[in-house]
Amino acid sequence: MAALKKGRNASATSKPWRSLALILIAIVALTGGMFASGHTTPRLGIDLAGGTSITLAAVPEAGQESAINKTNMDTAVSIMERRVNGLGVSEAEVQTQGDRNIIVNIPKGTNSKQAREQVGTTAKLYFRPVIATELAGGGAAPQPSATGEPSADPSGDKAGDKATDGASQEATDGSSASADPSASATTQGRAVTDALKADASPSPSDKASPSPSATGGAADDGDAKLQAEYAKLDCTKESVRATAGDGAKATESTVACGQNSQGQWQKYILGPAAVDGTDVDEADAVLNTTSGAGWTVTMKFTGEGSKKFADITGQLAQKQSPQNQFAIVLDGEVVSDPYVRQALTGGNAEISGNFNQQSAQELANMLSYGALPLTFREDSVTTVTAALGGEQLQAGLIAGAIGLALVILYLLFYYRGLSFIAIASLMVSAALTYVIMALLGPTIGFALNLPAVCGAIVAIGITADSFIVYFERVRDEIREGRSLRPSVERAWPRARRTILVSDFVSFLAAAVLFVVTVGKVQGFAFTLGLTTVLDVVVVFLFTKPLLTLMARRKFFASGHKWSGLDPKALGAKPPLRRTRRPSAPAQTKEA
Repeated sequence: MAALKKGRNASATSKPWRSLALILIAIVALTGGMFASGHTTPRLGIDLAGGTSITLAAVPEAGQESAINKTNMDTAVSIMERRVNGLGVSEAEVQTQGDRNIIVNIPKGTNSKQAREQVGTTAKLYFRPVIATELAGGGAAPQPSATGEPSADPSGDKAGDKATDGASQEATDGSSASADPSASATTQGRAVTDALKADASPSPSDKASPSPSATGGAADDGDAKLQAEYAKLDCTKESVRATAGDGAKATESTVACGQNSQGQWQKYILGPAAVDGTDVDEADAVLNTTSGAGWTVTMKFTGEGSKKFADITGQLAQKQSPQNQFAIVLDGEVVSDPYVRQALTGGNAEISGNFNQQSAQELANMLSYGALPLTFREDSVTTVTAALGGEQLQAGLIAGAIGLALVILYLLFYYRGLSFIAIASLMVSAALTYVIMALLGPTIGFALNLPAVCGAIVAIGITADSFIVYFERVRDEIREGRSLRPSVERAWPRARRTILVSDFVSFLAAAVLFVVTVGKVQGFAFTLGLTTVLDVVVVFLFTKPLLTLMARRKFFASGHKWSGLDPKALGAKPPLRRTRRPSAPAQTKEA
């Protein structure tokens, strides 16, 4: 059994090329992916590359001035951070300034316009029944094929949405998710912002004039003032859209604007809010492959919200289009207007239609994080230069280069020939770190800030420490009188254990730091954890196999004085030799 085990170990250690080939393939694949993605440099954070700064001022509702307090402001900051991070902007900074302002810093290289729309629209979220709707500007578009009429769905639990431009969105309880079969148009490939807006085009009864017949019964539900406001509402003008419905309470009917998939603005008369944004427990974008509905948005309501939603959908299901729709209103703007055919009970609902992944995710973000305890006004939006600028980045890189040079000089002086193995390992680790950081930018929104650069510099010492642990174990074996090749293999188990324990402690510290901190410090923790993992990969798949190969070369195996493994310089003991003990003289026995 001992001989078999020895042979197996010998076979495993005689093929270090496998590990080297594996890490080489990984580097080539990652580098190819980096060039294929078009992102050949890491994204820089706002402190290194500049970006956009948004200042939001808290505005309390009438009679609720006390709502501006530390608790509500902290809640608003938390929700804004989650909403921006939902777009992949992981290095955005959201923080309070004073007692009623919030500053949002968005790094350059992200979609600042999209993030501005998400963060800037931070008023409360409401579900309001639609009383009337038509195209803004007075022009009535031709009607598509008849859609939106309530009808029994044989699959059950179907809820329809008057797809006013022919591309419908419908709300269901999740048991069926296909889009309305009568929809005659599609919004596939449309702009992301369009996909979230209310799809709308008029029916024959939806004329520009807000007469009672044209507004689908608005005269019965609204007063003359609301009718007049609706009549003069021109949603094609940005200044008008910004003030549409201002001052309306949740318990009052109001007017609002929304954009359809064709880029046309639609105006609405909406009833009192039936469901509040805080009644939405969670919302997710889901790819429904079971029924072939594609991307859908699922909603889960709280206990109280479930009852409210069941009540309103039950009422809407009995009405004709467009009054069988409910509008999802965020910051006074309609972002979606699905229709219903029957009451949706059970606390779950699903909005289906012509979503793609990005549009479904954006609507889910709005539903999840749209309800804030305060209303916020966008005070200013400015493009800021780098907080530290290119000079500071250059200074950080110079500091890193100096530290790396000092490590290399130490290795050359102390380990001589062995230092080239360590330098090659450092180069492999640096290459992997750079490529992975470049790929993480477009993948998860990772942005390299100055603390992250510091983490990468600290990693140089962590990686070099692993090499030193292994080299010293090998030297200890040589000092015991063993030759190089057995020393390399005998030193590895003990060095490996030490390296793993050391790197585990470093990774644990990085993980804890990442969890308990916020902002830029997380960049340091993330980079430190990443480089610690890469240190283990490099030592196992590159340093150890390379040293095994070098031990077979005469320069190292013979203990050349410049190899760093000279037995004389290390004070090695003479090799142990086994000798026979002299046999004891036979003692004569006396009879």
